[in-house]
Amino acid sequence: MKRIRLDRLSSQLLSISSARSAVPGSGSTRIPRAVRISRLQTPLCSQTRWQASTAVSEAIFDDTEYEEPPPEVSTSLPSPPPERALRSAKLAALHARLSLSSKIPLQVLARALIDPSADADPRFNNANLAFVGASLLQYHTSEFLVTHYPRLPMAILFAAMKAYCGVPSLHQVARSWGVEAAAAPGEEVDPGLLQFSVDKPTVVMGKWGYVRAETKEIQKYKWRRGMSSRVLYDDAFGEMVSKQSGEAPDAELEVSGEKNTRDIIVDDAFKNAHANFVRAVVGAIYLYRGKDTAKIFINAHVLSRKLDLSNLFEFRNPMRELARLCAREDFEPPVARLLSETGRLSRTPVFVVGIFSGRDKLNEGAGPSLDAARISASINTLKSWYLYSPPDARVPSDALAEDAEPWTPAYVDIGEIIS
Repeated sequence: MKRIRLDRLSSQLLSISSARSAVPGSGSTRIPRAVRISRLQTPLCSQTRWQASTAVSEAIFDDTEYEEPPPEVSTSLPSPPPERALRSAKLAALHARLSLSSKIPLQVLARALIDPSADADPRFNNANLAFVGASLLQYHTSEFLVTHYPRLPMAILFAAMKAYCGVPSLHQVARSWGVEAAAAPGEEVDPGLLQFSVDKPTVVMGKWGYVRAETKEIQKYKWRRGMSSRVLYDDAFGEMVSKQSGEAPDAELEVSGEKNTRDIIVDDAFKNAHANFVRAVVGAIYLYRGKDTAKIFINAHVLSRKLDLSNLFEFRNPMRELARLCAREDFEPPVARLLSETGRLSRTPVFVVGIFSGRDKLNEGAGPSLDAARISASINTLKSWYLYSPPDARVPSDALAEDAEPWTPAYVDIGEIIS
């Protein structure tokens, strides 16, 4: 049987059909020899591609206008997408390290790691969670200090508040959790890393207080602020509330992405990002587990830290303050008496002096001289008075728990000594 060459037959058919479609309305179907030879010599694939292009162009694009597709623009997200949190080993390890409940999704913990300086969109950063967490931290810290140390002066109370839930202490808490910071924020960053930017503005947590009319003069001339005005006008740490740059005098509360993009400068972006993460974690626990779990978490990670309140005191004239304290409490005037001494004529003498009110010994102190020992004894007496802590002190939030005992008013001191 003789073999039939299909390539030649298909080329002839294609060439005839194309010639007819190329000259519409003409009665002749003859093809020039030069053209027929050139088309027969070309491969079959090129013939098919040439035939299809002419047919489509004449049949479809005769009456329609061709529109070029818009160029593809590759946009990168400022932070990792939430669905990547489920595949992050670092995030799962951090979730387990903090012993968080399974009801708190990994996506929420990943959002707590995104600072507003990395992503200005409030739907994907931790600004809202950090605001809730900061309010809870300040509330539980203040009630703990007021009920356990009711005689603390306001200046020491402000300092203790900052020592427990200020930016430096919360930065240390985040570092103790093993939180690692990314070199730069971006879509390709592991969701388990803390993301913030040093070059871009961030968000400062809202401070409860009033902006003073003399704010510029206080900052310029270093005017002294009285304790009463600090309690009335300043924030929870006794720091002055200043107006943010770019904010109108009578501006309303704003929750948007534009507020996060304004130029707000912080002292240390690294510590501020770590502190916002701790606040955001507390806010997430409150959102998903309630106030009782958030209180337990704060007591375990913040209020359990050791703080020596006696090192926060600084007295200018302790003996005069002690005399006024005894007069206010109707005690007998304090008297300093030498209890013991050693090496009076040596290079390093030691004197031990006690403070007595009538027949009661209030406290004692030691020093290299009689005056130094008397001052030390007066300081120790004042510290023992201010650092008094009632036994079995309860906080007001204990009465909010289920099946809790009725709240009994806590002891409130008359106030500090004004010398």
